[in-house]
Amino acid sequence: MAVDRIRVIIVDRQKEIKIPTGIRMLIRRCCNAVLRMEEFKGSAEVSVTLVDNPYIQDLNKQYRNKDVPTDVLSFPMGKDGKYDINQETGAQILGDIVISMEKVMDQSKIYGHTMQREIAYLVAHGMLHILGYDHENNGMEKVRMREKEEKVMDQLGLPCTLAYVLNRDEK
Repeated sequence: MAVDRIRVIIVDRQKEIKIPTGIRMLIRRCCNAVLRMEEFKGSAEVSVTLVDNPYIQDLNKQYRNKDVPTDVLSFPMGKDGKYDINQETGAQILGDIVISMEKVMDQSKIYGHTMQREIAYLVAHGMLHILGYDHENNGMEKVRMREKEEKVMDQLGLPCTLAYVLNRDEK
């Protein structure tokens, strides 16, 4: 069974990087692809906010006690597959994903791929965190997350250009 309906709220809170045409649709397609892959049932709502490095650094310091900018932060609104419900729409509120557009630009250069692929990868990564995946302890969960992220990238037509994905610094 497919996702009934997903509402993706996208907010651009940064001024440094112009968001190209098609990025909002790519973010929506990526959220949908993750939910389909995970066989999510029912209607869902997720928020994706595009920010600059100082903004995400403040969040990282406040919520993770790490005073550095990072590429993506996820704020799940549910636990063990149970989510708050939007009373107006009946949709399950999955949570918030925050992405640093400055990190997107830097990392797309470092990894030798497009800005579109980097944004999609970070959205997929954030969505998996919202759905309960955690790579902080490394091990098999990290490997499973990476495999799922790459599966979504393939489905979106954004395959990895390297023989194997480079390890990202876990901040």
